[in-house]
Amino acid sequence: MLFQKNSGGAGWILVCLGNPGDKYENTRHNVGYMVADEVAERQNKPIQKLKFKALTNLLTISGEKVLVMKPITYMNLSGEAVRQAVDFYKVPPDHVLVVSDDTALAVGRLRIRAKGSAGGHNGLKNIIQHLGTDQFPRIRVGVGEKPHPDYDLADWVLGKFVGEDKKAIDAAVKKAADAIECILKDGLDKGMNRFNG
Repeated sequence: MLFQKNSGGAGWILVCLGNPGDKYENTRHNVGYMVADEVAERQNKPIQKLKFKALTNLLTISGEKVLVMKPITYMNLSGEAVRQAVDFYKVPPDHVLVVSDDTALAVGRLRIRAKGSAGGHNGLKNIIQHLGTDQFPRIRVGVGEKPHPDYDLADWVLGKFVGEDKKAIDAAVKKAADAIECILKDGLDKGMNRFNG
């Protein structure tokens, strides 16, 4: 391994995207935050330390030291928070795992990728811009497409989950946390084989 891990540091950064503030809570755009909370709940360690323009906590997941972050820069500036953490911990991009919502996927579906474009997602776009590469792994959680073409995308992603969608997303959040544990333990390929689709 090229990057020397310091004992107090993090070998991975888990970036869970969302927007800060009560009005964004449990909205489609905040699926990343929900996943962070699930990961934290499993260890009874809340993500609430303010650092790197994010709420953070250093957790051990599957034997790996992981800085879990919920950027509070608002979605389209998420890269600022990620850049600070990456510079501080000297973590390579392939150890920056990003969790985001995806309107192109059916509600509750997961798609894990090793790299790729932002696919129109402003949070991912900004992270790619600040890291200077799109070669970082990500878990995209499906929040479903907007109901019809004229529907404003911003209104859609800032809407809350209800009914069956709420059930599907609750299950997906748990599955995403399982996927994170799997990726950190057995690698990305294992994670993709088990959780994609």
